[in-house]
Amino acid sequence: MKYLDIITKKYDQILLVLIVTLCVVGTVMLYSASSTLSLSETGGVTDTLFLRSHLKRLILGMIIMFLFIFMDYRKLKIVAPYLMFGSIILLLATKLMYIVKGITFPARWLDLGLFTVQTSDIARFSLIVYLAYYIDKKRDKLKDFYEGFMPPIILMTSILATIVIQPDFSTAALIGFIGFAMLFIGGARLSHIIVTGAVAIVVMVPVMLMRSYRMKRIIYWLGSVFGITNGTDQEVIGYQAQQSLISLGNGGFWGLGLGNSLEKNLFLPTPHTDFIFAIIGEELGLLGAIFVISLFLFIFQRGIKIAKEITDPFGVMLTVGISFSIIIYAFVNVAVVTGIFPVTGLPMPLVSHGGSSLVINLACLGILLNISQTKRSVSHNSGWKPQFNG
Repeated sequence: MKYLDIITKKYDQILLVLIVTLCVVGTVMLYSASSTLSLSETGGVTDTLFLRSHLKRLILGMIIMFLFIFMDYRKLKIVAPYLMFGSIILLLATKLMYIVKGITFPARWLDLGLFTVQTSDIARFSLIVYLAYYIDKKRDKLKDFYEGFMPPIILMTSILATIVIQPDFSTAALIGFIGFAMLFIGGARLSHIIVTGAVAIVVMVPVMLMRSYRMKRIIYWLGSVFGITNGTDQEVIGYQAQQSLISLGNGGFWGLGLGNSLEKNLFLPTPHTDFIFAIIGEELGLLGAIFVISLFLFIFQRGIKIAKEITDPFGVMLTVGISFSIIIYAFVNVAVVTGIFPVTGLPMPLVSHGGSSLVINLACLGILLNISQTKRSVSHNSGWKPQFNG
């Protein structure tokens, strides 16, 4: 029998300040990073092409975030299975639309007429909500490999496979990592996680290397790590990574000053999206880069603090999934820009230009703020508690 005692309190105001600060910094840096490219694409008419589209999505994301702040997050339990089913349908529809139209580009965006959405972002949100719902519902059986652990793994495999065929391997890998983290913290056995993860790696590595551009990126990355060069071809493959490091080097400790980046002048490709952190490092220096990284770390810390303060399993797992999602995407983006990881197409949350990612991340943070408003004391016979609490 469960006894639910809800003690209402204010939402985490520190977390809200961190989110708003990161959005403001991101907007300023996006304008700076995209101004030259905007002038180039509009024939010198305006330098705010990407800024305007970013602001529209930011406003929409903020509205959705505040709606979630005032909505009881427990209502997400009702729609969790439907969200999962719907996201798989959207992923398949995206791929099918590209096939029907004969488009050879990666099938990552679904055109809905007035706007396009990156369906893998919706899938990430849906998986976090569903796993939180599943762990809450099946927490007593999660240590059982067949009855508790395998059902969500099969579902994860289905949704990740539909992302891989887009193809979007890096997004699938990160969403899979988030899923494994949630299952482990939710109570799954570490041995089950390790075995399943090992099988996933054995299957995914050949799939990853099937695409020649991925193979070339990895070869270039390995060559750069071990100091091995392979002439002009490797320089072309690694051009973006090289320009990113040059950008960071230009900035030094103090930076060149806001708006004074050299690499954004059509040297560094996509300076306003996946490589915006390089422009941050160039214009604001090491100090500015550390400040942005610190904002992400503090957001993650506030999320874990919220998770430790509540005992409602659904709320705990939602908080864990959202917090890990934000920090992992930020970490991988920084790792790519600094040459620690091979080049991938993953944005920096709340900073990079990208509509679906920005809106979904703000929606997730709205849920996190909503959870922070209540302390929940749940008494039940299972004695469940997240694994980070011992």
